[in-house]
This record gives sequence, C-alpha cells and structure tokens, in this order.
Amino acid sequence: MATYTSHRISVMFLLLFIMSTIMVAYAGTFYEDFNITWGEQHATILENGKLLTLNLDQICGSGFQSKRSYLFGRIDMQLKLVSGDSAGTVTAYYLSSEGPNHDEIDFEFLGNLSGDPYIVHTNVFTQGKGDREQQFYLWFDPTKDFHTYSIVWNPRCIILLVDNIPIRVFENQESIGIPFPKSQPMKLYSSLWNADQWATRGGLVKTDWSKAPFTAYYRNFNANACVWSGDSSSCSSLSTNAMTNRANWQTQGLDANGRRRLRWVQKYYMIYNYCTDFKRFPEGRPRECRHSRLL
Repeated sequence: MATYTSHRISVMFLLLFIMSTIMVAYAGTFYEDFNITWGEQHATILENGKLLTLNLDQICGSGFQSKRSYLFGRIDMQLKLVSGDSAGTVTAYYLSSEGPNHDEIDFEFLGNLSGDPYIVHTNVFTQGKGDREQQFYLWFDPTKDFHTYSIVWNPRCIILLVDNIPIRVFENQESIGIPFPKSQPMKLYSSLWNADQWATRGGLVKTDWSKAPFTAYYRNFNANACVWSGDSSSCSSLSTNAMTNRANWQTQGLDANGRRRLRWVQKYYMIYNYCTDFKRFPEGRPRECRHSRLL
C-alpha cells in the first residue's frame, strides 16, 4: 500500500511538472531569451544577463527581439527610459508578427526636452491595419527608476498596463466584424532610434546630438505565455480548465477596480484618443469606438 501511494504521489508531481512547463513563465537571462538584431555595437548585456542597455548616437541606434514567438500571454518588462534631453528619440517596445498583414501591439515612448514629460504612444494593428493611436502622459518620471510595462493578450481582449495599472483596453469585437489578433504568433521587440522628423512636437524639436549617447535600460523580463513552435501552441494540449487554473491572464478582463483605474488614467493622463478625433474621421468613428465602453 505504501509503495502504491508513493508511486501515485510521484506520478502526480510528474503531471504537475509537465503542466507547469507547457505554459511556461519565462524569466531567464537576456542571453537566453533575446537576440540583438541591429546596432550590435550599441547594445550591451550586463550583470550576468540580468540587465540590457540600448544606445543611440548619431551613427546608429539598436534593437533586440525575443527568441520565442507567443500566441497569447502576459509579457512584462521593466524599463528605465532615456534621461535628460531625449527629444527626437523613440524607445519602442512591442509585440508583432511578420508580413504585410501582421498583427502588432505597441508601446512607444516619445522623448522630450528636459523637464517636459514623455509621451506614451500606443497602437494596435490587426491584419496590417493600425490607426488606433492613443497617447498618454505618465504619473511619474520614467527616467528616474525602472517601471513595469505589461501586455496582456488573450482571446477576450488586449490590456496595456503600467505598473499593473491599465492604461488601455482593446476588446475582441469580431462579432461585429472587427478583426482581432488571434492566429498570428508574435515576438517581442524593442529598439531605441532617432525619429526627430515626427517624435517630439510633430518634428519641430530635433535631436540634440551633443547629448548622445542616449541609453535605455531593461531588466526583469517575464513571459507567462503560450509559446508557438512550428505550427502549434504549447497551450493547445491543455484543457480549458487547466489553462484557467495555470494563468489568469487567459481570461483576464477588467474588474470593477481595474475599470476605475482605467477611467482615472483616461481622465487625467490621456492626451490623444483616435476614438474622439472627429476631424480625422468625418464620416464616422471606427466601429470599435462606437461599440466599446472602454475606448
């Protein structure tokens, strides 16, 4: 009887281990999780792979991408943005698939003159179509310390969060004919580059190269996500109940507290919303704006 019980416990632990590795929460080193894709001389991995820096000077910027592709998940990264006079610079941090009909979920941090706030520019592309910009100020200085920027992506919605506070929600409204990212695996990308033709005050303020090099810092990457390999997802073999039990991002939306926080951000820190830009859409707002209470 003791032998049977011991065997049964061992099998249970084995099954739990297998389930926990199917929907992996990746939190390795930057060596293990990412490839430097351009500007190799301007990107540095430090502290035994726990810290990554991207640099920009007048010669070149730099960027990296994840080694793994994901089809739904929660992605977290801590960033400390370019300090001082960062006008003209853009630090991009986003999920994207490939091809002309790609899906994409964007954070872009637009630099500014010293003392002026960063602008967080967000967008969602579905099947190659974007034009869903929302912009925000932050309620803190993102250059003084690290802060966590998160993307929750599940079949129900996309949520962008800053320090676990939702700033934007894009709901699945396929029922009224609005495409939603659900079939194209995406990798995580980030880059630091010069965009002074548009980034700061519509391009009126140019990059001051005497302040170069500009540096952005990254740490504490975590992906609690379904990893895409070949033509299948690592989550496809789990039952719905098992998936829900393993990670609440699978069905995460906004509860009452989350909606209150979102409204707070929208009221005090949102500076542009495509859904309220009537001059841009004189023939009527995009359909998702007319049917969602969260946009």
